[in-house]
Amino acid sequence: MPEISVIVPVYQAEKFVEKCVESVKNQTFSDWELLLVDDGCTDGSPALCDRFAAEDDRVRVFHRKKNGGVSAARNLALEEAKGSWIAFLDADDRYEPEFLQTMYGLCREAGADTAACAHLNFWADGTERPELALPAGIYDAAGIRARIVGPLLGDRLTQPVFNGFIWRFLFSRQLLRRAHITFEGAYLEDELFLLEYFCHAQKLAVTDRPLYRYFNNPASATHKYMPSFMRVFSRFMERKEALAKKYALDGLRPQWRENSNWAGLLIAIGNEYARGNAKTVRQKQKTVQEICARPEMARAIQTLTPEGMTPNKQMVARLVKGRHFFTLTQMYRLKNRI
Repeated sequence: MPEISVIVPVYQAEKFVEKCVESVKNQTFSDWELLLVDDGCTDGSPALCDRFAAEDDRVRVFHRKKNGGVSAARNLALEEAKGSWIAFLDADDRYEPEFLQTMYGLCREAGADTAACAHLNFWADGTERPELALPAGIYDAAGIRARIVGPLLGDRLTQPVFNGFIWRFLFSRQLLRRAHITFEGAYLEDELFLLEYFCHAQKLAVTDRPLYRYFNNPASATHKYMPSFMRVFSRFMERKEALAKKYALDGLRPQWRENSNWAGLLIAIGNEYARGNAKTVRQKQKTVQEICARPEMARAIQTLTPEGMTPNKQMVARLVKGRHFFTLTQMYRLKNRI
C-alpha cells in the first residue's frame, strides 16, 4: 500500500495537467499513488490521464461521465485512496520536488497528524510571492485551535487572512475517515474542510519552505462571475453554523457570523460588478442593494465595522455602511471598465 495518496481533480486542464503530473513523478519521495479524477472533461484531458496511467502503475484514473464539480471529484478519490496520508494538488499547479518527502518527514519526526508548508504564488506577468501557512514549528491542539480554527471561523476580514488552501497540507487518512470529513460545494469548500479537520487534529508540524507552486489562473472558477454566488454562500453559512454548533466554537469568535457575512458580502459585491455579468449597471446596483438588505447582511453591516482590510476593501465597506450605492457602482465601473 502506498504511504501517500495524491488527489488531483481534472477539468478542462489539457494545457496544464502534464506539468502537474510530472511534478508528482519527479518527487524525491517515491512511495505514492496519484489519483486523477477526470470530472467530465470534453477536451484532451481524459486521453492524457489514461496515458499517464499507462506509463506509471502508481497513477490511477477515474472517469466521470458528467461534470460534478471539484468537491464530488475529491470525494470520489478520498473513497478510493489507499495511502495512509492524503495530499491534494490542483491540475494547474505543481509540487516542488521535495514536497512529499518534506511533509511526510515532518509528520513522522514530530508524531504529528498533519503537516503544512508555505507556497509560492505565481501570476501570468511573471510576478511571484511566497506565502506562509504559519510560522515554522510544532503546534499542539491548543495552538491549532488558536492559530487555525479561530481564524477560519471568524477572522475573515483582517489581513493577513488565513486562507483555506488544502493543497499546502498533508492529511491523515485515518482521521478523515474516522471523522467522516468530506467536501461539499464548488466554492469555499476548502475552508470548511479545513475547519472541521482541525477540530480533530492534535498536532501540526509546519515548515516555512515554499513547496507548492500556486498559479493564479484567470480562467479558474474563483475569477469568474458566479450567478449563483448568494445561494452557494448561504449554503456555506448553513454548514459553518452546523460546524460551530457541533464543535462548540461560538466562544472562540463571538462575532464570527457577522465577520463571515461581511467577508461574503464583499465577495458578492465584487462578483456582481464582474465583467462577465450581463446585467445592466442599474440592475447590478439594485442587486447589490438587495444583497445588503438581506437580514443576515444588514445585521453584519449594522453591528460590525470592518477594520484592517486592504485599502480598496476598506473603501467598499465604508460606502456600503454609508449606503452610497451610486458611488460604489461608479467606482466599480471605473475599476472593471463596465
